[in-house]
Amino acid sequence: MVKVTVTVDFQGKSYQTNVLTKPGTNQEEILQQALHQVEKQWKA
Repeated sequence: MVKVTVTVDFQGKSYQTNVLTKPGTNQEEILQQALHQVEKQWKA
């Protein structure tokens, strides 16, 4: 597993989150995972 730090925009603000993923995972999938993490955190 590798840790990737991603900045995503959510509701007009920028959030930085870490994504743990397998080496070789494409950028689009990493971005989707990051956005899902931020959405989950702020909806709770």
